[in-house]
Amino acid sequence: MKVSAADQLLLSVLRENARASVAEIARRLALSRTTVQSRIERLERQGVISGYTVRLADEVEHGHIRAHIMITVRPKQMPAVTRALRAMPQVRVLHSVSGPYDLIALGTTPTVGEMDVLTDQIGQIEGVERTTSSIVLSTKFER
Repeated sequence: MKVSAADQLLLSVLRENARASVAEIARRLALSRTTVQSRIERLERQGVISGYTVRLADEVEHGHIRAHIMITVRPKQMPAVTRALRAMPQVRVLHSVSGPYDLIALGTTPTVGEMDVLTDQIGQIEGVERTTSSIVLSTKFER
């Protein structure tokens, strides 16, 4: 998929607010509404934009504990481990990574005790060899 520099700017605006009107996006990018609409439709058709999501205000989950949970998976167990993690609503994101760990999950829970339970549950998944967690103290920026 080829994404032009102009498309990158459009995607950046959509990352900030995917509900922005086409007119508002057009004004920000100094483009016509028709151009913006056709670019968005093309990016959706090509699969560059695969969907839209909700980003919650910090106040909604104020005080919640977030942690990056690094996971080592036994050989040939990745599909089963991924399915089990997908079924856990507290696991918001799952990345496959290179290095000493195979996966990094972002877990979110209301309390430290519940994060402890979550990391224990992840460690008990058949095929998980080891976990290591790092609590997120603050987010400097997010796009």
